[in-house]
Amino acid sequence: MEESFNQEILRAQRQQHPIGVIMLDIDHFKQFNDTFGHYAGDYVLRVVAEVLKNSVRGSDIACRYGGEEMTLIMPELSLPAICDRAEAIRTAISQLRLNHNGQNLNTLTASIGVACFPQHGTTPMAVIKAADGALYRPKANGRNCAIVATLS
Repeated sequence: MEESFNQEILRAQRQQHPIGVIMLDIDHFKQFNDTFGHYAGDYVLRVVAEVLKNSVRGSDIACRYGGEEMTLIMPELSLPAICDRAEAIRTAISQLRLNHNGQNLNTLTASIGVACFPQHGTTPMAVIKAADGALYRPKANGRNCAIVATLS
């Protein structure tokens, strides 16, 4: 992810285009894993990854950042466009109705932080840090929403 993002930043600087970043965290995933088991948790991660796969273009970078946290790096998407994409992903996840081994699983929701190069940072780590910081605001305010990073 870091190497690809570094290359995208260099291209964006040359071509004067933005890069949108989404940090996504599945809400209450530990509780979900504890209630339904790790196989069901793995299933949820695969389903969410499929939602993300269907939401990105060939030039986008989608990866698991850690645990139940995912990152999308979307070159040439402006802040309004990345916000629209984040909301579409959040909605798609909340509309999933999952069944694993004959057991209906709870409704999933996701908290999302959004940032954009160069508004929220001029290095890959600065933009990711901005998106990650924004991700914690939905978690503190009821979850299941997408919030844009604040400008520093």
